[in-house]
Amino acid sequence: MDNDAKPAVSAERAAFYDKIDKKNLTPLWSVLGDLVTPEPRSKCQAYLWKYADARAALLEAGDLITAKEAERRVLIYENPGLRGQSRITTSLYAGLQLVLPGEVAPAHRHTQSALRFVMEGSGAHTTVDGEKTTMNVGDFVITPQMAWHDHGNGSDQPMMWLDGLDIPLIQFLDASFAESHPDDEQEVSRPSGDSLARYGANMLPVDYAPGKPSSPIFNYPYERTRESLEVMRRADAIDPCHGLKMKYVNPNDGGYAMPTIATFMQLLPNGLKTARYRSTDATIFTAVEGRGRTTIDDQVFEWEPQDVFVVPSWKWVSHEVDEDATLFSFSDRAVQEKLGLWREDRGTNQ
Repeated sequence: MDNDAKPAVSAERAAFYDKIDKKNLTPLWSVLGDLVTPEPRSKCQAYLWKYADARAALLEAGDLITAKEAERRVLIYENPGLRGQSRITTSLYAGLQLVLPGEVAPAHRHTQSALRFVMEGSGAHTTVDGEKTTMNVGDFVITPQMAWHDHGNGSDQPMMWLDGLDIPLIQFLDASFAESHPDDEQEVSRPSGDSLARYGANMLPVDYAPGKPSSPIFNYPYERTRESLEVMRRADAIDPCHGLKMKYVNPNDGGYAMPTIATFMQLLPNGLKTARYRSTDATIFTAVEGRGRTTIDDQVFEWEPQDVFVVPSWKWVSHEVDEDATLFSFSDRAVQEKLGLWREDRGTNQ
C-alpha cells in the first residue's frame, strides 16, 4: 500500500477539488497518505527538560502568583513539536507544580485523570475524596476521574511534583467537565492510609465492589516500590530492554492503576546498557535516583534526578547508566492495549 504516492493534479481535477471544497468535501485520495501511514508519524519530538531550569522558573512564578489565584501553579512541559497545544505527547499533558509552605491549592474535580509524582519536598499533602495522604519524593499519587482533590503544604519547604493528565485525549473526545468545591479544602472523612490498608496488601474487603475504573489505592509510596525492585534484583530478573521494570496496578483487576494512563517504575543497575527498544506509546520519563544517558534515534540525552524527557512513538530508545538509577514513566499504553493497537519492537545492543 503506497500511501505516499498522490494522483497528479490536472486542471480539471483542480477545478473539481475547488468546486467540492465549497461544499466542505475533500477527496480521500489527496490526503490518504497523511491519514493511513505505514508507520506512526508524529510531530512529537524527543526532548529533555533540566529540572534545575524548570525549578528556578517555577520558584520565580511563586513570587508572581499565589496557588489560590492560579488554582494550580504549574509550568507546562510543552513538547517543542507541539507548541501552543499544552501537550508533552499527542495524547498526554505534563507539568511541574509548586505549593509553597502554608499554601493550599483549592479543591476541584474534573473528568481528566491525573497523576502526581513527587519530585521535591516532604510533609505536604493531597486529599482525594475525603482521604488525606502525606507525599514524599518518589511517591506516585492518583487523582481519579471526578474525584475531589486539593493540595496543601504544612512543611517549611517548597513542594514540587510532576503532574500527568490525559487532557489532550479528553479534549479530543469533547468530554471535559470540571467543578470547583465550595471550600478551599474538602472535609477529611477517612483516616490517612485507609485506602492502602484496605486495598494494598493483596487483600480486599469481603463485600467490596469496584465502582470506578481507577485503582482504589491513590498513593503508591516509593519506599515500597523501591523494595520490590531490590527483591527482583536479587532474583536476577533483568530484562535486556528495561532492566528491572514494574507497572503500577489496580488491585481490582490487575490492570493499570489508571484507565487511560499506564505508569511504571524501573531500576537500571550500575553498568547496564539496555538493548534498543521501541513501542507505539510515546513515553514520559523522570529520574528518581542516579544519573545516566538515554539515546533516542541517535540523539543522546544526559539526565540526572528530576530531569524529564520524552520518547516519541516508535522511536528507538536505549538507556545506559554508570550507577544504580531508577526511572518513573507514564504513557497512553493503557488506552492502546484496550483498543488492540499497542505494538513493541525489541532490538539488540549495538
